Amino acid sequence: MPYTVIPTRLPEVLILEPKVFGDDRGFFFESFNQRDFQQATGVDLTFVQDNHSRSTRGVLRGLHYQIRHPQGKLVRVVSGTVFDVAVDLRRGSPRFGLWAGVELSAENKRQLWIPPGFAHGFLVTSENAEFLYKTTDYWFPEHERSLRWNDPTVGIQWPSHAAPRLAAKDASAPGLSDAEVFP
Repeated sequence: MPYTVIPTRLPEVLILEPKVFGDDRGFFFESFNQRDFQQATGVDLTFVQDNHSRSTRGVLRGLHYQIRHPQGKLVRVVSGTVFDVAVDLRRGSPRFGLWAGVELSAENKRQLWIPPGFAHGFLVTSENAEFLYKTTDYWFPEHERSLRWNDPTVGIQWPSHAAPRLAAKDASAPGLSDAEVFP
């Protein structure tokens, strides 16, 4: 198996730690293999889009989700470090409103699987970070929603107490009690 699966406090949200082969020349690892991903996670979905973003320290992107055409995301960092978060937005889930967070970095090479039905966001904790992610559905801007990053009912423990740099849509996002969520 090319990676080890590490559970989070949300059983559907999984950390994937790759097997890295390195020597004095550098390293190699298989960052994605559909067959191995399915075998390791039990997830049988097809990825349809890859995205790449670059952000500077203190930028918080999220917490984003699509209310129709929900996206599963397989995320990783290729430069820098982020604190990555998923929030369960499935009203029928026993974990509705709970969150899981993990540090992803170019150094640890970890990936995070966030299934459809969860909001996702990250805070850049290094000088800069480049973030790659695969999605299981296309981006539909008319269905994109944001959940407020600091909603006290969710209670995410971000690693910085400084005010993050937010996009306007994220700064005005509703809290969990007012957000459009999944059944």
